[in-house]
Amino acid sequence: MNFRKGLRRDEPEINLIAFIDVLLVILIFLMITTTYSKYAALQITLPTADAEQAANVPRTVSVAVDAQGRYAINRRLIDARDPGSLAIELKQAANGDANAVVEVYADALTSHQSVINVLEAARLAGLPRLSFSAQTSKK
Repeated sequence: MNFRKGLRRDEPEINLIAFIDVLLVILIFLMITTTYSKYAALQITLPTADAEQAANVPRTVSVAVDAQGRYAINRRLIDARDPGSLAIELKQAANGDANAVVEVYADALTSHQSVINVLEAARLAGLPRLSFSAQTSKK
């Protein structure tokens, strides 16, 4: 017996809005928890460091040149002005160590020739390893 003859039955439907909301939450969760490896495609063997080798720090000889062209080796003012006499002072400061590093600290207003004299003196003294020092600008 069908007492509701005139009423049609509604067909069930799937609520897509809630389904899309759930999928977006899952997508966001996967995006956040995924780790990306930049070296996954490359097989790299990184070098190792030995602590014993770091102890072999070479001797350093610091040469400071001021704006007037005066030289100081290891914080001691010297009277030398030409590369030959500078080379003699550099040899004495290095104590015969041919692996010594010459660190050049030149004033910003120093003439280029004063710095070239230090480079020539290092060559004459047999000290081929050079390092130039600078300070960072404060902005």
